[in-house]
Amino acid sequence: MSINHLILQSLKKNIRNYYLYVFALVFSVALYFAFVTLQFDPAMDARANTVKGSAGIRAGAVLLIAIVAVFLLYANTLFIKRRSKEIGLFQLIGMTKGKIFRILSIENFALYVGSLAIGIFLGFAASKLIKMIFFKITDIDQVAALNFSAKAMWQTIVVFLIIYLFIMIMNFLFIRRQSVLSLFQARSKTENRVQKLSVIQILVGIFGIGLIAAGYYLSTKLFSGDISGDMLLFVMLAILGSVIIGTYLFFKGSVSFILQLIRQTKAGYLSINNVLSLSSIMFRMRSNAVLLTVITTVSALAIGLLSLTYISYYSTEKLAQQIVPNDFFITNASDAEDFMKKLDEEQIDYEQSQIDLITIRADITKALKSIPSNFNGKLTDSRMVVISDQSTEDISVSPDEAVLTGVRGILTQSISFKDKGDIALSNQENTVNVQYSELQDRFIVSSILSFGFPVAIVNDNDYQQLAKNLDPDIQGGLGSEYIGIDIVDNDQLNQANNIFQDWYDEEGNPAYSYLESVSQQKQAKGLTMFIVGFLGLTFLITSGCILYFKQMDESEEEKSTYTILRKLGFTQGDLLRGIQIKQLFNFGIPLVLGLLHSYFAVKSGWFMFGTEMLTPMVIVMLLYTFLYSIFGILSVLYYKRIIRDAL
Repeated sequence: MSINHLILQSLKKNIRNYYLYVFALVFSVALYFAFVTLQFDPAMDARANTVKGSAGIRAGAVLLIAIVAVFLLYANTLFIKRRSKEIGLFQLIGMTKGKIFRILSIENFALYVGSLAIGIFLGFAASKLIKMIFFKITDIDQVAALNFSAKAMWQTIVVFLIIYLFIMIMNFLFIRRQSVLSLFQARSKTENRVQKLSVIQILVGIFGIGLIAAGYYLSTKLFSGDISGDMLLFVMLAILGSVIIGTYLFFKGSVSFILQLIRQTKAGYLSINNVLSLSSIMFRMRSNAVLLTVITTVSALAIGLLSLTYISYYSTEKLAQQIVPNDFFITNASDAEDFMKKLDEEQIDYEQSQIDLITIRADITKALKSIPSNFNGKLTDSRMVVISDQSTEDISVSPDEAVLTGVRGILTQSISFKDKGDIALSNQENTVNVQYSELQDRFIVSSILSFGFPVAIVNDNDYQQLAKNLDPDIQGGLGSEYIGIDIVDNDQLNQANNIFQDWYDEEGNPAYSYLESVSQQKQAKGLTMFIVGFLGLTFLITSGCILYFKQMDESEEEKSTYTILRKLGFTQGDLLRGIQIKQLFNFGIPLVLGLLHSYFAVKSGWFMFGTEMLTPMVIVMLLYTFLYSIFGILSVLYYKRIIRDAL
């Protein structure tokens, strides 16, 4: 058999055995090429070509390279160990290490060239779809065209050839350092599958669970106001350290400890399902603790970032309503009259609402359920916007009473108001004590004017008393009135918004449009969500493939066990049920732990990104779980083939 024929046969065998690796490589190339194409596409509008947009795409491309490179290098380490006996046989028949390295290099080069060609083609074919998704997410009114970028192609080729060179260096060092005997023993090394659990390992497992619980508890206190600003960084590092170390100890001892307790409940009577699932998992996870910790931690990071970016994107309309409660918000009366004339000329009906407001000092300590330590002393001299009930149509309050509106800003996540409470409102001379009995989420005036803090609606007599002798140092910079304009017919809202865009001068007095505010937020947050989504999808594919490759290795090692069990009379179905339970643990434990990590991380500070946490986070988690479970199903199908071929 010639060397060329040997290479061809080996290449065919490897493609058949490592089809998912080839798929992941092709997918990585296609994803990277399509992503980089956005950077060089001439159809991208000014938003993507700004300094922030361009820097974001470049940073995303670098992180994408890092994820793909780590995955390919790790996958190559697994594959070359799987071929250790084959390499040893080559040496036994007289091949030099240099010739063996040359054979592997040619195989990998052929695999890489084919994957690059297919990946670039698929990336080019999918670039229009990806561009359409980008335009949709960022609310850009642009037609997506199919354009081939030579710059993106050459950048993709250079990046993956560099990764190929690193893989060749790894292969060279592996072949050079291994003896013939070690090559035949590379895959037969024990993973301590028969060791009993010691007391120390049990204590390690319990300590790991305790560290994770401690990290979760600290995360609930992170932005509650109980932790001072000086200690915030230290607490964040403590949370990160305790969760990561706890995760490692969890896989090192906790899983084995919990499963050991389950085994003890069986009183020694283990079914074939227990043998194939619990017994194997108890000791496999201990040997794979570092890998599983990395996958769990980065999964939590990916899910957390995806959840936060989607929370931010999901909340764009509600956040825009806080900034512009009406269709248009104009800060200057003469500007408002000028804009309304433009609407009259186009025969667009509208409704105007004008609200006078004042900013005064307020003591809200008696209105809070508890006073956070880092707010102590600051809440007795807060700034609060006050408006008269005469300025509202549907709210009327009695003297010495008030209604608080806009109670869902960022600050109100750190300080919690009672359902009923007392507030002391003061100008430079007088103090009016009011009692509120109602909290409303809606925003009467823009959050820009109220500094994101609740607005107090008081009786007109109290308002007139407070409006005297105002402190000029704390008055808002946008004036003392809120002018809102609502379009009567929603079908004319887009036309009115176009008129606003033509009329508004950025160098003049500030003015805001609800539709424009939504569009600007979607463009800014959509770009971030698009980049994070790309990176999250890449990590999902690569980490899923790594776990799948590990299961391929384990199934090959356990093939002799399946042969014995089949000869004893167990059917494929009997063995497969145990394998399904095993894979549920192998893929489910890192996933569930990653979901828990991300949940507590997101819960601690989600309010800084949007107005709603549960719905967008659940959507991200369900989607991630669905895609992740595909690799578990594929691993079960691979085990099924191994069991079928065991006899």
